[in-house]
Amino acid sequence: MSSSQALSIAEEAGLDLVKISPKAVPPVCKIMDYGKFRFEQSKREKEAKKNQHVVEIKEVRMSPGIDVGDFNTKLRSAQKFLAEGNRVKVTVRFRGREMAHTEIGLNLLKDFAAQCAAVANMDKAPKLEGRHMSMFLVPKTQKELKKDAKEREAAEAAKKNA
Repeated sequence: MSSSQALSIAEEAGLDLVKISPKAVPPVCKIMDYGKFRFEQSKREKEAKKNQHVVEIKEVRMSPGIDVGDFNTKLRSAQKFLAEGNRVKVTVRFRGREMAHTEIGLNLLKDFAAQCAAVANMDKAPKLEGRHMSMFLVPKTQKELKKDAKEREAAEAAKKNA
């Protein structure tokens, strides 16, 4: 159909002739109410934006000489951040002669990641940058959480049967 015929049909119906794919040969057009289409499109975009969750990076700072109680407090706050769907940056700050024993900080971060393993995956492994050693944890997806739960159930069933 020629573009002039399509335009006359659209005008008779009181609608607009909209090019869907102008680079196609011949160009693909659609007869529609363009104002209504734009309104519905903006409405969909607003709805998608409203349901969108902006992922923030929360930070948990520690020192190599942290005690068990403080460590558990930091661990609980990190798990809360992960449950909210945020990424967590875990940092160990070395001061003075603590720089001679960076392996303590590395072990601390590895222990922290192991404690958070039920709800998080390690995104970036511990890395020393100046006087700070840090790693990133990301929350597990629902799919991964279900898989882990099934594996635990299977392990418990195997224990009972053995």
